[in-house]
Amino acid sequence: MTNRQHIVQRASEFLHDHIAESVRVGDISRVVGVSERTLRNAFQHEHGMSPKQFDRHERLLAVRQALCTFGASDTITSVASQYGFFELGRFAGLYKHVFGESPSETIRLRRGRAAARQRGSRVRSTSSRTMDAQRDKLDAVRSNPSAIIVNT
Repeated sequence: MTNRQHIVQRASEFLHDHIAESVRVGDISRVVGVSERTLRNAFQHEHGMSPKQFDRHERLLAVRQALCTFGASDTITSVASQYGFFELGRFAGLYKHVFGESPSETIRLRRGRAAARQRGSRVRSTSSRTMDAQRDKLDAVRSNPSAIIVNT
């Protein structure tokens, strides 16, 4: 493992442990023990994005995962804020930009698919095909996180 990879791994672990918090690049660099410039360069080399963009990418994936297991008593607001998204309009726009659907559409599609499974439906519905397409898009975002780079 190169020094750069080690820096990114340690920073990623710190971000994961503080996923619901607004973490500054300076805080990350102090924890990792490198300068902000070194940290940014390491992330740029390893992931093609800044540490903040990487953090936002990871938090968006966590929100999407949570919305896929959305409970009846949950709200989109509570899930978004659990992962540090407090500007809900901006969050919804970013979510739609990355995943091609709004958070509420994600929930609606997941519930439709779950209901179809409960009915034992063997016919693939339009929402099921849409979910497959969205799952493919999520896999693409996971494999290429730079696809969600948006103004920071």
